[in-house]
Amino acid sequence: MDVVLKIILVIFSLGLIAVVLLQRGKSAGLSGAISGGAEQLFGKQKARGIDLFLQRLTIGLAIGFFILSLVVAYFVKN
Repeated sequence: MDVVLKIILVIFSLGLIAVVLLQRGKSAGLSGAISGGAEQLFGKQKARGIDLFLQRLTIGLAIGFFILSLVVAYFVKN
């Protein structure tokens, strides 16, 4: 059981890395880092298509990774 959970955790972590790297940057350079927050906060930019899919997949993989990490840590402790 422990080995199976660790293998699933590695798959989730690799998937999370891949999905984050596939996403497009919101703003470029130092000027984008300074003013990008205001544009994102007040602008009406909605993600569509593949961007929305990657965003939701990132959230799902992150939640799964977090829960699996806690489960694996619990099983290793006991």
